[in-house]
Amino acid sequence: MDTMPQTPASAPAPASAPGATSGTVPGAGGVLGVPPAAPEAAAAYFAASLAFHTDASDVAAALAAEGDPGFALLDSRSAEAWDQGHVPGAVHLPTALVPERAELLLDKAVPVVTYCWAPGCDGATRAALALSRLGYRVKTMLGGFEYWAREGFPYETAEGLRRQDADPLTAPVAAAACGC
Repeated sequence: MDTMPQTPASAPAPASAPGATSGTVPGAGGVLGVPPAAPEAAAAYFAASLAFHTDASDVAAALAAEGDPGFALLDSRSAEAWDQGHVPGAVHLPTALVPERAELLLDKAVPVVTYCWAPGCDGATRAALALSRLGYRVKTMLGGFEYWAREGFPYETAEGLRRQDADPLTAPVAAAACGC
């Protein structure tokens, strides 16, 4: 019995890159089992992705620059997590409290960047959803607080400002920026 999912006859064929042949590429496995999207489709996808996400390095650079960074940074974690460590200057608003407290803490004219614990936590996404439903323009910070700390950026705790050495698996150790 055939257990592979069948593509409906009416479904469009996947877009293939110029010069790509149909079918799988020998030795390519899952990488090219489905050909890459056409350049126009890829550009639209990646532009949309950047409209929804930013990263700790870009947030740190914007916060370190002179003047207003142009966004509010929101920590959507619990009070206990906030006390354990948070990005200096962030607004603390746990996700569950967004509907009742967002308008007291945030200006709808200012974009909001949300973060939570780490890549394995979708609290920032839930907070971003709640904020967007209230009319805010929102992005999430990829990597969350974990990557903020792992990249060596300063963070505040109940005991004061702290910083750890950059993790060489997440940030350049001997350079100011990754060059991305």
